[in-house]
Amino acid sequence: MIKLIHGRVRGRTIELSEDLGLQDGQEVKVQVTPVAGGTNPVDGFRRSAGALAKEWTEEDDRILEEIHQDRKRETRRETAE
Repeated sequence: MIKLIHGRVRGRTIELSEDLGLQDGQEVKVQVTPVAGGTNPVDGFRRSAGALAKEWTEEDDRILEEIHQDRKRETRRETAE
């Protein structure tokens, strides 16, 4: 059985993100590959979500709505026949 599981190093111990389903004391072979930027690629995004919530204003909402409406406008020109 080969299984890919994420974990976190704590000294000489690796805490796994899920149960392996093996018996306690079972001998295993381990291959460790460090994950760049953290344990989960989504973690950085989650940490940054809401970072500007305290600074967000109604003007920011207005600007985003204007951008949204501008993207919906027709950009093709009519050609003369």
